[in-house]
Amino acid sequence: MLALVLDSDGLALRDVPSPVCTPDQVRVRLHAAALNHRDVYITEGKYARIVLPAILGSDGCGEAIQAPEGSHLAGRRVVIDPSLEWGDDPRAQGPGFTVLGMPTQGTLAEEICIDVQYVHEAPSHLTDEQAAALPLAGVTAWRALMVQGALQPHETVLITGIGGGVALMAMQLALAAGARVIVSSTSDEKLERAAALGAHATVNVRSDGWTRAASQHGPVDLIVDSVGGEYINDYTNIVRPGGRISVYGASRGMVPTLNIHRIFWKQITLVGSTMGTGQDFTNMLNFVSVNKIVPVVDSVYSLAEAPLAFERMRSGAQSGKLVIRCK
Repeated sequence: MLALVLDSDGLALRDVPSPVCTPDQVRVRLHAAALNHRDVYITEGKYARIVLPAILGSDGCGEAIQAPEGSHLAGRRVVIDPSLEWGDDPRAQGPGFTVLGMPTQGTLAEEICIDVQYVHEAPSHLTDEQAAALPLAGVTAWRALMVQGALQPHETVLITGIGGGVALMAMQLALAAGARVIVSSTSDEKLERAAALGAHATVNVRSDGWTRAASQHGPVDLIVDSVGGEYINDYTNIVRPGGRISVYGASRGMVPTLNIHRIFWKQITLVGSTMGTGQDFTNMLNFVSVNKIVPVVDSVYSLAEAPLAFERMRSGAQSGKLVIRCK
């Protein structure tokens, strides 16, 4: 089969042996996959415990062409839950937790073998490309927003870093849940796109007094953040007393000096979030299906063109998911 392989020489499209499935696994003929920042970080050596050679990719949609005896999945169009070996505690992943795609074979290939527990029927209203854009962004956004963030209908939520796949999905989930949604970005173009998708208010964090502007759309009950860095202290100014900040990323790195006094004086809950449990994934899929949510796809590439998708992600120009056609 063809696969995009990362080794010490870089990324290359290669003909590699098809995977061998165990009796408990589903063989999926992949139609489409999608990129995540994780894939880019691995190519740059910025990820823990990198094992090469590797077939990257955590998101995939395709046809289940072989399934365990008794499974209903054979012949169905499916998506894959990328959170592997979460563990027994729903509060946090266990020591065996990994993400699909390095060290396991990922979805940037024509086929994959994956344990049946991680394979679900794809939402019928989505195309292959849209369904491939859903898994990692969907489960990450769901847990950060609905589980760790405990969003309630009619609350106001600020979603930062809009334009990224998880942030856009969080916005779509929040809107469908009946929340008032504010989004922030450094890009006016990405803010305009978010407004066209239904965001109630937008704020450019490069503008003077952006925290005051964000607060004017509040009071903000919840902030869902992927940025971190110096912005965390800004969030403690924006969120209402008794509000919550749910953090699932840190593109700006460490917080230089945390204003802990404001956190305890305002009784703010600061909570972390990473990926999600199997139940989180199932709940997310059901919510997406019932509400007919369609993930935002920025652009689509062939497997041979995949390096161009990596470059677009590195540039930060995308608004939505970058999708790779596998066939």
